[in-house]
Amino acid sequence: MSIDPDRFEHSQSRRIGVWMVAAMWIVLLWLLTMFFGRWSEHEYNPNQNVANIIDEDGVREVVLARNRHGHYVTSGFINNKPVTFMLDTGATDISIPAMLADELGLKRGATIYFQTANGPAAGYATVLDSVAIGHIELNNVRASINPNVKDLDILLGMTFLKHLEFTQRGDTLTLRQNPLSR
Repeated sequence: MSIDPDRFEHSQSRRIGVWMVAAMWIVLLWLLTMFFGRWSEHEYNPNQNVANIIDEDGVREVVLARNRHGHYVTSGFINNKPVTFMLDTGATDISIPAMLADELGLKRGATIYFQTANGPAAGYATVLDSVAIGHIELNNVRASINPNVKDLDILLGMTFLKHLEFTQRGDTLTLRQNPLSR
């Protein structure tokens, strides 16, 4: 029994074509996933690159846009490591999820108790060497490590915000740090 060379070639070409189409779909799906992932992240955190202003008197300003959920979320740094903050004027401390605190190498201090929107909770006191949003930076800031939170959102509370002036107009929030509050 002999094999027809034309039929064999056609079969091989067809198999290669099927694999090429499959590979094209995989690459297309991967590209769409990457695109929509970045789009979704930008929708959640529209302040990945904050607008910084330093005026002639040394006043530092950062202008933040509100996200589609009505929150002010921004990229920043804790101890020079990149993080994402959600500003929360109702939070006393900077509240850091335990899993993220471990990644940042934060030391757990005394057990503390606080009242949250979900009821009473226990956590650990800690002090952050530095906290920064754009050119606004504070040192030795009190914070808490919260083992009860599963997501990676850091609530940027009043231990940071009380050192700043903030003004909200429309969908923007301007944070202002005077030279004396550094």
